[in-house]
Amino acid sequence: MSDSVSRRSVLGLVGGAITVAAAATTGAAAPAHAARAAHAAARAGQGPGAGHRVESLVRRLTLDEKTSLLHGATDPKGLGQAGYVPGVPRLGIPPLRLADGPAGVRVAARATALPAPVMLAAAFDPALARRYGRVIGREGRALGQDVLLSPMVNLIRTPYAGRNFETFGEDPLLAADMVSEEIRGIQGEGLIATVKHFALNNQEKDRESVDVRADERTMHETELRGFEAAVAAGTGAFMGAYNKVNGVFACESKALLSDILRERWGFEGWVMTDWFAQHSTVAALAAGLDMEMPDGSYFGSALKKAVRNGSVPEWQIDRSVRRILGVMERFGLLDAHVPARPRRDPEAGRAVALDVAKAGATLLWNVRGALPLEGRAARDIAVVGPTGRHPFVSGGGSAHVIPDRAASPLDAITARAGRGADVTYALGEDLYGKAIPRRALSPGIDAEGQRVAAGKKWTYEGKLTLDEPDEWTLVIHYSGERPTVELDGKELYPKLPGVAEYFSGGLVSTAPDGLNVRRATLKLTRGGHRLRISAKGGDQGQTFRLRRVTRATRAADVAEAARAARGAHSVVLFAYEDATEGQDRTTIALPGHQEALIRAVTAANPRTTVILNTSSATSMPWLRRTAAVLQMYYPGQEGAAATAAVLFGDCDPGGRLTQSFPVDDDHHPMAGNPRRYPGTGGVEEYSEGVHVGYRWYDAEGVRPLFPFGHGLSYTTFAYEGLAVRGAGRHVDVSFTVRNTGRRAGITVAQVYVGPSPDLDLSQAERVLGGYRRVELRAGAWRRVTVRVDRRTLSAWDVKRHDWVLGTGRRTVQVGTSARDLTLSTTTVIKGAGS
Repeated sequence: MSDSVSRRSVLGLVGGAITVAAAATTGAAAPAHAARAAHAAARAGQGPGAGHRVESLVRRLTLDEKTSLLHGATDPKGLGQAGYVPGVPRLGIPPLRLADGPAGVRVAARATALPAPVMLAAAFDPALARRYGRVIGREGRALGQDVLLSPMVNLIRTPYAGRNFETFGEDPLLAADMVSEEIRGIQGEGLIATVKHFALNNQEKDRESVDVRADERTMHETELRGFEAAVAAGTGAFMGAYNKVNGVFACESKALLSDILRERWGFEGWVMTDWFAQHSTVAALAAGLDMEMPDGSYFGSALKKAVRNGSVPEWQIDRSVRRILGVMERFGLLDAHVPARPRRDPEAGRAVALDVAKAGATLLWNVRGALPLEGRAARDIAVVGPTGRHPFVSGGGSAHVIPDRAASPLDAITARAGRGADVTYALGEDLYGKAIPRRALSPGIDAEGQRVAAGKKWTYEGKLTLDEPDEWTLVIHYSGERPTVELDGKELYPKLPGVAEYFSGGLVSTAPDGLNVRRATLKLTRGGHRLRISAKGGDQGQTFRLRRVTRATRAADVAEAARAARGAHSVVLFAYEDATEGQDRTTIALPGHQEALIRAVTAANPRTTVILNTSSATSMPWLRRTAAVLQMYYPGQEGAAATAAVLFGDCDPGGRLTQSFPVDDDHHPMAGNPRRYPGTGGVEEYSEGVHVGYRWYDAEGVRPLFPFGHGLSYTTFAYEGLAVRGAGRHVDVSFTVRNTGRRAGITVAQVYVGPSPDLDLSQAERVLGGYRRVELRAGAWRRVTVRVDRRTLSAWDVKRHDWVLGTGRRTVQVGTSARDLTLSTTTVIKGAGS
């Protein structure tokens, strides 16, 4: 979760080569003998990195003080962050404050709202990921925080996962590169990074209980690569996942927390739970867990009791304390003069947020150069859709940030179109509902809403009357505890599963004035319906209102949008999909009645560009009716400015897809296979093996709507002169990129490597070996070299429990997506001593 909300209450580059000069290798594991020695030393109380000061503190701490460092508590200052661990003032050990932060620091204060991580990854630019991390690192320190509960590096495995926008994509190499550089940026500013969720937490549905089954090879070649890279980048902390992995809860899995993380990879930091993800005391500590969050249900009095009765040896507690203090010492938090906290620099944050949003903007479709908007198309525009007026800043849940500012896309487009331009607006799709007519309610309710005083309760009992059968969406807006609304004796807004009830912050779950929003759509018969509402004022009082969307109001909104489209030369239609932690999507289609809206608007004006503010892959049965489609994800506080810049051609759309977009709900890796997703009988099987994402589409011969790596430019590029040079441990792939168009632009050159003939394993038809983001002015060219490292050329050998190089003649291809590969050759990979 962040992982920040309890079930009971709301609490407060390693990887592939990127350039000629800056090639990197993905987190090479520490030698096995060194890792084993480190583990033995830690057990003996002489852990690496634990200096004299740490050892002295461990010796002087009482058992009560030690256990107080191993679990969360309530922050007396109440800064609104996710977690708090009290220090030990007697010995000069300061407290730790832990904040969510996948797209900016989530506390009860304003911060830079950065684009979603999936948009950052779309730039295919690890250097930009470091800048992104530096903004979060500085702001986290400035806002009184010590630990960031981010980045998330779980792969996108299913298009339905509710947190796909919080992570980097479906490819292990790209994820490893991005997480490494973001961590370096975060920690370079003095904030401790926490990579999450270890491991195989690739869905929200049943995440607290599902048993994820994956074989050893699948884990190492897909999901674990990013986590290993995070260790190599020096991350201070890991967060264990909710789910089970091969029959054991992740937070008490010795295989994960000790055998892989510490012995194989040599991790020296500490491991905390996701919020309320712990299920035991003795087993979890023995497995390698160090900290329980957000409270001490297992690592509080229960742990002290276990030490006293002999079921837990005290050296295990000392080991965990040593890990935590060791990281604190590394970051200067145990020094007599703790590093001064910087001031926020909102302007610097704003600049990075804008750069990331422009760099990650991904042009999916562009018929006959519909974009950029030029001439009359740039001066006579109809803007349609709720996210055209209300900025879609971030997804809900742990990723929600209170931004310094967030302009309306409509305002940004109007300003960029300039004086004398004609820019109109139509709602198109009503997110928040319209007042229920007084004549429909008996007795009537104030259409402006109700105010319930603190400590009071307000109850309404009456009748809702319809003149004819209709489909209604009843929308409740509320500021405090969600009121109960019953229609004909049925509760309209039942408690959401898990922690989803407590999460808000995305566009659809929050009204423009900040009230929380819930919806219920139902078919109603003609006549009267019993309506009962009960609302509590709580400690501070609350405001709530009930709204509705009907067939008639929807038809009126769509008709208004079509009229606006017919009256303009060009249309910019904003479509949305609102994702949040705690819930998965149920379809990849746009929610609500947006498909009907798009059909109506494109029928009225085929010069329509659709802007997608969506979390993940989206089906597009309406695609060929449009002139252009621009994927803007959740673009952060500068999303309006970035969208306008791309629309008008002030910058090239720099993003490329980091996930395959399937045609529909029936043509993707999870389709028709409930054992893969969401699981059956509490078990979810990664039976696709190493064929995650685009690898599955290749293996099954299924054509995606848009492939991994896809994205268009406003100019054209030619690739030529492919040459490959091998050096045993890696392969250098060189080629020339030429801008053959009339304007400056960006291309992302992608290198893919075919299977090894010498490995008797099921292998992918091709895997991403490396990439290079290239920006060229019109007519310019550049010779590019991309290094494919040994890890990418290797496979996991389950007999040796180690990597083995894939030797023999292998195909090397270069192009602009996993399906658009214009250059191809072969090279021979030789083993050691060949």
